[in-house]
Amino acid sequence: MSTRFPRPGADPFTERTPRVAAARALTRRAGREKAGRFLAEGAQAVREALAYGTVHEVFATEAGAARNTEILQRADELRLPISLVTDKAASGLSETITPQGILAVCDLLDTPVADALSGDPALVAVLVGVADPGNAGTVTRVADAAGANAVLFAGDTVDPHNGKCVRASTGSVFHLPLARSRDTADVFARCRAAGLRLVAADGHAEVDLDDSIDTGALRAPTAWVFGSEAHGLPEEILSAVDDVVKVPLYGAAESLNLGTAAAVCLYASARAQRH
Repeated sequence: MSTRFPRPGADPFTERTPRVAAARALTRRAGREKAGRFLAEGAQAVREALAYGTVHEVFATEAGAARNTEILQRADELRLPISLVTDKAASGLSETITPQGILAVCDLLDTPVADALSGDPALVAVLVGVADPGNAGTVTRVADAAGANAVLFAGDTVDPHNGKCVRASTGSVFHLPLARSRDTADVFARCRAAGLRLVAADGHAEVDLDDSIDTGALRAPTAWVFGSEAHGLPEEILSAVDDVVKVPLYGAAESLNLGTAAAVCLYASARAQRH
């Protein structure tokens, strides 16, 4: 690693250092949207940000730097500023109880909905009214793993750049297009224009996933629509899609959490489309 890090003879940045204070504003949605940047925390997120995103600066505590020399070496090769920070400063930049000691300041990942749906997409995840960032990040990770072409955040849905969402995605936010729009009807219209069939996942549906697999319906290009784990999808959304499907429960479990249900649905489509 070059002598640019650690900075020779320099004390770690504190929570009062202007660059740290500017980065701390990115823990809030308004601050992220004003700056056009967000924070990626943790080794995996920073590693993927360096590989696939646009990074402006890396912060690390002394312990975090010692644990992640390879990541900092890569940041140094990219000629990025690498700043040592105190544990207290890192805590102010983190949204976790136990900060991981390494963060990157990155450009927002927003893509216009039309661009996210370009190129004849075969599989897309649409989140409608999902408020929990951990759930949103998990669905993004699942969509990435299943080979989806994009994840769309529609209506009053959590910011995909929220720290918890980014961590839950384990870096997948950097791997596929993310688009958000408060106009759910427009998102649905654009999905249909891209040749996608809108299928909502709902535990009370009359049709179950096995039926959709058996009839071959999932072989078609599909946009899976997922709602809040607590409240599901409202009736106006269910009436606006092309089909409503439930994941069958063969045991005594009352329901599945959002991440698990999304994994079952997205992988069912991925398998059907590949066979």
